[in-house]
Amino acid sequence: MAKKNPHLKPDTFRDSLATVQEDGKRNWVYPKKVKGFFYKYRTYLSWILLAVLFAGPFIQVDGRPWLLFNIFERKFIIFGAVFWPQDTHLLIFLLLIFFVFIILFTVVFGRIWCGWACPQTLFMEMVFRKIEYLIEGDANQQRKLNEAPWTGEKIFKKGIKLAVFASISLAIGHLVMAYLIGVDQVVEIVSKPPAENLAGFIGLVAFSGIFMFVFTWFREQACIVVCPYGRLQGVLLDNNSINVMYDYVRGEPRGPIRKSEQEVSTKGDCVDCNLCVQVCPTGIDIRNGIQMECVNCTACIDACDEVMVKVDRPKGLIRYASENSIKEGFQKLITNRVKAYTVVLVLLIAAFITLIATRDVLEATVTRFPGMTYQLRDDQTVSNLYQITLINKTFENQEVKLETLVPGYKIEKIGGDWILEPQSKVEGRFFLVKEQSEVNIPQENVILSLMYEGEEIEQIETSFMAPVTK
Repeated sequence: MAKKNPHLKPDTFRDSLATVQEDGKRNWVYPKKVKGFFYKYRTYLSWILLAVLFAGPFIQVDGRPWLLFNIFERKFIIFGAVFWPQDTHLLIFLLLIFFVFIILFTVVFGRIWCGWACPQTLFMEMVFRKIEYLIEGDANQQRKLNEAPWTGEKIFKKGIKLAVFASISLAIGHLVMAYLIGVDQVVEIVSKPPAENLAGFIGLVAFSGIFMFVFTWFREQACIVVCPYGRLQGVLLDNNSINVMYDYVRGEPRGPIRKSEQEVSTKGDCVDCNLCVQVCPTGIDIRNGIQMECVNCTACIDACDEVMVKVDRPKGLIRYASENSIKEGFQKLITNRVKAYTVVLVLLIAAFITLIATRDVLEATVTRFPGMTYQLRDDQTVSNLYQITLINKTFENQEVKLETLVPGYKIEKIGGDWILEPQSKVEGRFFLVKEQSEVNIPQENVILSLMYEGEEIEQIETSFMAPVTK
């Protein structure tokens, strides 16, 4: 019969946060510097991911960005494909695919994303935390420095740290803006006085300030308080999900090793050194079980494995495992729940590919010019003014023409030909004109045809208003 974890106390740790004291004040976390197998490979992976993250805005394909999330102009370029407001349904499908993938991934592997690939963790643990260790020392040294009076040494260390943090925050702020508006626009903003592009300057300062605040003071609270992903664990995880887990079957009852007990002991493998708590960046005790604050960073695994080697006991007291694998001794990954999410994900991907393959590369929207009705002309004709919005989703120049499919109407364009540059949007105006003597009804539907290279690519319906004189 499987053991129950005797250390679980739901009435204590599940009703409070490790980072909040009983009086409601912030309990500042000073995680001890960690080293070990997982930390080493997390560091290597962070170098790769940070390099990709910073290189992303600069990657271009045929002169166009590979990634762009321009929410201001509602233009998105994802892996070279352009999405406009008219492609909202495609973006919805893309978001659904992303969310279902996250759900499926979490059901199977828990919060491995948070510990290994989330930008918040990458910057906090692999950049800012390392700089803090370098300048202020390990956890105990940081604690002593913060509690010490303001001496010259403290002012110097804090000043250097904040200056470095501010510089990195500025770099991250510029990076985010490059993803939003493009590298060229960011270069233009920083190369000119702020007054010439005040909105862009304010955006750069705001983003940099937010990152400075998050990584200097807010820190783990971003994962615990702000990020909804951790709170979804209770819904997404089950007893077969793989997480960073403490093997209470093997570890309990815990207690320190004494020389008189080395030969014969009834205690478990946990020596109650509390190193797993000291290295945790969110300040929790993993031995209490799965908790919302745990980001699966593996720091407790490395710390525990190091202790197990020293006391000549097997590694893996804390490891990647599921509740069932610890309690019952076997792991089951492919459950009915996983199969169901997989089927949904495959169907969404298939639908998305179909929509991408069948979407129009050129689109037009025609609307009546706001605030105007009909115009009576001296040549006994009546006209209506329209505006047309043309979108070119291709990477080549395109010239389009507009024709009417209803007899008795003619189109008069305002301006030159409608030539669309690659991935561009063009707005134009035109008149629909009809002989006044041929007007039979005050409002008539008119079908327009958008032509490209002699072929119709889209039909557009609009209305024509005119006074009836008969």
